[in-house]
Amino acid sequence: MSIDMEAVILEIVGKLPPGKSVSSEEVARAAEPERWQRLTGHVRATARGLARQGRITVLRHNKPADPDTFKGVYRLRLPTDDERTAALAKAAEGPAVEVPESDD
Repeated sequence: MSIDMEAVILEIVGKLPPGKSVSSEEVARAAEPERWQRLTGHVRATARGLARQGRITVLRHNKPADPDTFKGVYRLRLPTDDERTAALAKAAEGPAVEVPESDD
């Protein structure tokens, strides 16, 4: 059985009242109630991708977190307009690439 975690996350956060969030455990339990623990990594990876696209916001300590660097316990919710705009702007920048300095 293949779980479409993106669809599960978007369905759950889409049903939340504005400003409310859901834990990763709640998402995993909704996707597979009996063996939810094995899905926690899949929830995190999918949430990172959705947050990079501006489709959800990852929260740490009830504040938006960088989807590329957050660690620990987190929650998910729909983004505000400002959060969506910021995520899309960051995505448009592309990955940061370091250019080595020359010894000229």
